[in-house]
Amino acid sequence: MLTNIGIPGLILILLLALIVFGPKKLPEIGKATGQTIREFKKSTKELTGDVIEEFDEVKDEIKELKK
Repeated sequence: MLTNIGIPGLILILLLALIVFGPKKLPEIGKATGQTIREFKKSTKELTGDVIEEFDEVKDEIKELKK
């Protein structure tokens, strides 16, 4: 979805954000967005790790049953 924006589209979006939010609010919004993305990635990694652990446990149990 975002792969088709390109440089001109990105510049347009940044200009619109600057007009709508103003130069004082833009850094705050950027910081909040960065923190949100960081937290989302952290949660995703934790969830993926939990799923992989469960999968490995089930896989080990299946191996034990086959013996």
